[in-house]
Amino acid sequence: MTPIPDTTQKQATAQGSVIYYRDGKTVLARQGVDRRLVDIAQVPQHVRAAVIAAENRSFYDDAGVSLTGTARAVWSTVSGSQLQGGSTITQQLVRNYYSGLSQERSITRKFKEILIAMKVDQSKPKDWVLEQYLNTIYFGRGANGIQSAARAYFGKDVSDLSVAEGAYLAAVIQQPSRFADPKGADLDAIKERWQSVIDAMGQTGALTPEQVAAEKFPKLAPPKKPFELKGQAQHMLTQVTAELNRRGYTDEQINSGGLKIVTTFDKKLMQEAARAVDALLPDATPEKVRAGLAAVDPATGEVVAFYGGSPQYDSAFSAKVMAGSTFKAYTLAAALDNDFDLSTTVNGNSPLQVPSASKPIPNDNDRSYGYINLVTATQNSVNTAFVDLGQKVGLAKVAKVAELAGIPAAQLKPHEQAATFPLGVASVSAVQNASGFSTFANKGVHMEAHVVRSVTDANGIEHVVQPVATKVVGEQAAADTTYALQQVVKFGTGTAARLDDRPVAGKTGTTDKSRSVWFNGFTPQLAVAVTMYRDDNATVTIPGYGTQFGGQLPAQIWRAFMAKAMEGKPVEQFPEPSQYGYSYGYPTTPDYESDAPDDDYPPQREPDDWEESEPDGGPPFTDQPEREAPDDDFRRDSGPEQEAPPTLDLPEQDWLQEDHAPADDPRVRQGETR
Repeated sequence: MTPIPDTTQKQATAQGSVIYYRDGKTVLARQGVDRRLVDIAQVPQHVRAAVIAAENRSFYDDAGVSLTGTARAVWSTVSGSQLQGGSTITQQLVRNYYSGLSQERSITRKFKEILIAMKVDQSKPKDWVLEQYLNTIYFGRGANGIQSAARAYFGKDVSDLSVAEGAYLAAVIQQPSRFADPKGADLDAIKERWQSVIDAMGQTGALTPEQVAAEKFPKLAPPKKPFELKGQAQHMLTQVTAELNRRGYTDEQINSGGLKIVTTFDKKLMQEAARAVDALLPDATPEKVRAGLAAVDPATGEVVAFYGGSPQYDSAFSAKVMAGSTFKAYTLAAALDNDFDLSTTVNGNSPLQVPSASKPIPNDNDRSYGYINLVTATQNSVNTAFVDLGQKVGLAKVAKVAELAGIPAAQLKPHEQAATFPLGVASVSAVQNASGFSTFANKGVHMEAHVVRSVTDANGIEHVVQPVATKVVGEQAAADTTYALQQVVKFGTGTAARLDDRPVAGKTGTTDKSRSVWFNGFTPQLAVAVTMYRDDNATVTIPGYGTQFGGQLPAQIWRAFMAKAMEGKPVEQFPEPSQYGYSYGYPTTPDYESDAPDDDYPPQREPDDWEESEPDGGPPFTDQPEREAPDDDFRRDSGPEQEAPPTLDLPEQDWLQEDHAPADDPRVRQGETR
């Protein structure tokens, strides 16, 4: 009438999961119950003997219950006195292992426990019972099971425990909380208890009299503090958990399934990301200014590093701010993949009237560039040129490229019909923008951004994450996009991001009134986005630096991080661009001389009726801000060429104004000015 329960208590066998950095060895975080299940064969005979001597000397001979011990326990329950020991190992297992048995002190529960223990003893091998018992019981120090206890008390696996250490763990079973870190009277008590276990092992024949006399009280490892997440670790754990949920793992599996989770995060690069931001932002930076950095491996889509800011704010994954002129790269790629080429000319005059726009669209300072090719338009980030290009290629195609490159359609759709869509009125996160630009470094193929490399379950079965690969644009279109973006760093607004002897492609971005500023760039091996914004949507101003633009602090932070990230990596070259109509390349400046400012320069005039700015201030900052603006509040497109900061020791620009190198000069492409 009393069957063995079909199910076990969840907490009896729950194993916490361990989350590692990408090396699979360095622990990032621990989740859930501290337990590691082991086979009985992994537990040395002297450790088993110590537990049996301490808890149930007749274990291998009894029927799963002790008549005298049970009688004492029943009497204690009936009389209301202190419940005494007397339960066998099998009874303790039944109480803590099977569902349906509560911890209440009642005659009914006690007799039910006895009957089930007898049935378990008849149906299960003794070694199975001992194995489950050793994996189930609590040893103190937060350790559940013998393996976790061995690590907690002695810093070693259970298979490496000595006789004295095994006897200590057997001794603490009786009062685990009291003997977890004994001092004073508790230390005297556990020494006495330990000695009684050693003596009992001699009485059972597990130790010889000589061995009993030779054993010494073991030295305990200092208790470890509870596992604390520091720095960016909480952001990492949040993103890992969210991705595991998306991939079908429940919170219960993560907390009690004993998973080994290997992330994509490189510990050294995580530190370098934080160091780059902290080193360049002065101590007096206002608290409302946020900085985010994200680094993505183009070949795999792995997010290898990021900086999300303080624990309260995640400025890399979740905070979304307007992309500004960085979005022009997607517009360019869409055109180049749809029968346009780098020599295509577009209207760079200002202002530009587009039928779908309610007002004419100007360049900064109302600067006119004339009809210019796509390289010039990109290098100088000419607003009207990209508006014109968007109209020619079709805004739906621009949106499609951005979506295929990893920017969710929900973030694009509200702005897709606006003439200023190519100028970056949609909001993106740093991870999304880095992942999007990684497409160009990966020959037009976008690898799904992800933060989990593999998951190994409690049975040792490994599941390796296979990111989705999406062809966004053709290989040549990606190469030509990259070429144009290289000119931004070589000669345009992104010179502060140049790396010595290593090719870099990138794009600056500054939104209206510098509410968000960007530098988004890549080498063949790594794509990195840096963004700065304020949580109140006001102008980003830094003491000692003034109002920020994409080519200033964002580019400098990008360079500081990439200089470290690329250390020891081979110098790889980008693919060659197409050669439409030019034997060595493309002219990258207008065909007339001008002192007009370059990208990301603050307006030098008061707004007039074409500019519909966002209101000052903005909504209070919550956990994950998202910046939106009217579609006709387009991004500033031009600003001063950025001088390299002296501390970064960048090479000076070598301008050869209107000097064209001969066709056989290997240093300079004909048709370019430097």
